Amino acid sequence: MAEIKIRSLSKHFKKASGFSVHALQDVNMTVREGSFVAIVGRSGCGKTTLMDIICGIQRPSEGEVLFDDQPLDSATAQIGYVTQRDTLLPWRNARKNIALPLEVQHMSRAAREQKVDELLELTNLENFGSHYPAELSGGMRQRIALARSLAYEPATLLMDEPFGALDAITRLELQTEFLKIWDSRQLTAVFVTHDLGEAVALADEVIVMSPNPGRISERITIDIPRPRDLRTIQAEPSYGEHFRQTAEALSIAVHEPAVGLAEPA
Repeated sequence: MAEIKIRSLSKHFKKASGFSVHALQDVNMTVREGSFVAIVGRSGCGKTTLMDIICGIQRPSEGEVLFDDQPLDSATAQIGYVTQRDTLLPWRNARKNIALPLEVQHMSRAAREQKVDELLELTNLENFGSHYPAELSGGMRQRIALARSLAYEPATLLMDEPFGALDAITRLELQTEFLKIWDSRQLTAVFVTHDLGEAVALADEVIVMSPNPGRISERITIDIPRPRDLRTIQAEPSYGEHFRQTAEALSIAVHEPAVGLAEPA
C-alpha cells in the first residue's frame, strides 16, 4: 500500500485560440493508504483532470503528486485506473483483455493463464472468459475492465464514474463486489462519482470540489461502520446526515436522501 499526497496542485490548459483554461487551483489533499476517498462535484470542476494527474497521464502546471513519498512524474503499474468507458479491445475476448497488461510485463503463458483465471473468479466471470465485449452487458464489461486493472496488482485504484452508465440493480451489485475486493486486497481507492448516495455509501471521506477553477471546498468524514451492507445502508443513523452535508456543500436542495441505492429492507 502507498499514500498519495497532493501539494499545491494547479493545472492550466491553453487552447489553440490562445485562451487559457484554469482547470485546477491549489489542490491539497492526502489519501491515506488503505482508505477509500470519493470525489464529488459539478461537471467541469476538474475531477477527471485531477485523476489523470494522479495516475501520471497528465502533468500539473504547478505543484506535485507524491506516491509513497516519491514524486510521481509518469504512469506507474502501482496505480490502476478504471474509467466510465470500459475501453476494452473489441477484437480480444475477456481473457485476452485481462491478460494484456500481463503480456506487457512479459509474464509466462502459464503464469498469465493462472492469473487470468484468478481474476475471472474474483469478478464472478468464470464462465465468460471466451466472450467478446460486444457479447457482454455493460456490467460485465466493467468487471473485465476492473479485472484488467487489478492484473498489475496495484496498490492504488483510481475509478472515474465506473458505474455511472449502469442500471440501478447492476450498479448495486458492482458496488458491493468492489467493496469486497477493496477490503480483501487492502487497496487505496480514489473514486469519482456524481452520485452523492454512492459517495457516502462507499467512502471513508468525501471530497467536495467547486468549479471555475476546480478546488476543494469541503472534506466530509464518513463514520458509517464497516463492513457495510449497501442494501440497508440508508437505515444507518448517520447516512442521511452525511448525504445532507454533501448536498449542502454543493448547494443542492435535498428532498430524498436516496441516490442510486436500493431501498432499505
